[in-house]
Amino acid sequence: PYRIRGHYRAAGPMHQRALGIREKALGATHAEVAVSLNNLAVLYHQQGKYQQAEPLYRRVLSLTEKTLGPGHPRMATSLNNLATLYHDQRRAGAAEPLFQRAISLLETTLGPEHPDLVTSLSNLADSYAAQRRYAESERLHRRALAILMRIYPPSHPKVAASLHRLAALAQDTGQATEALAIHRQALVTLEQTLGRHHPDVASSLRELAQLHRTRQEYAESLPLYQRALAIRQQALGRDHPTVAVSLNDLANLALDQQQYDIAAPLYQQALSIHERAFGTQHPAVATSLHSLA
Repeated sequence: PYRIRGHYRAAGPMHQRALGIREKALGATHAEVAVSLNNLAVLYHQQGKYQQAEPLYRRVLSLTEKTLGPGHPRMATSLNNLATLYHDQRRAGAAEPLFQRAISLLETTLGPEHPDLVTSLSNLADSYAAQRRYAESERLHRRALAILMRIYPPSHPKVAASLHRLAALAQDTGQATEALAIHRQALVTLEQTLGRHHPDVASSLRELAQLHRTRQEYAESLPLYQRALAIRQQALGRDHPTVAVSLNDLANLALDQQQYDIAAPLYQQALSIHERAFGTQHPAVATSLHSLA
């Protein structure tokens, strides 16, 4: 719960202690040690401590291969985690073969229509989009959406999340009208299935607000950002890192309109949250400092 709620400093010592206990009791190569290593690696990843996360992810991958075998479906999770780290570091050349290997492994072991494929397909699609390989990205996103729609009803949150990714791609390729329609469809779906106050609804509101902001439709964007902030504060607490994201969004919107007296305190609030959550050396802190400056 500490990590999920963004209390990373509290979670770190617990993950480290759990890892130490398992290594001592079970041995350094036990499968349960891999679980603890992965938990700690994910925490470092979320904190932006990429250099600390990478060797742990690599060790998890090696342990999983040794204990379960190179063809086990859990290998795909390890591959995805390491590839996502590379993607976040903008190391597309290192991430792509790992994503592809995860997809191939799951296709072989579980079949080409299995829902576990969706994460790997979507991650590789995002990697392609970051490289502006939009046609390849769209093909994978649509394949992932098709898999989900065969399993879940159109109102399912996972379908909505997939729709948002397609909408973002449409936005990147200049199809703003199509992107708006898809974002609105996804938002309605999430509100109907999760309720109007769920954190996933806040993320959906933010996606729609971002698109309005890029179109300079500030009056439409503002209430969406405000509602997303209110949901996150209520559901996750006022010190959660995603609350800082929402504060930054509102500050950026004010800055676009040269409303400096509104933007500055919002940036300051976001900076304070990031410093408490991540420490003073995190990239998010640098971004907040830059924006405020």
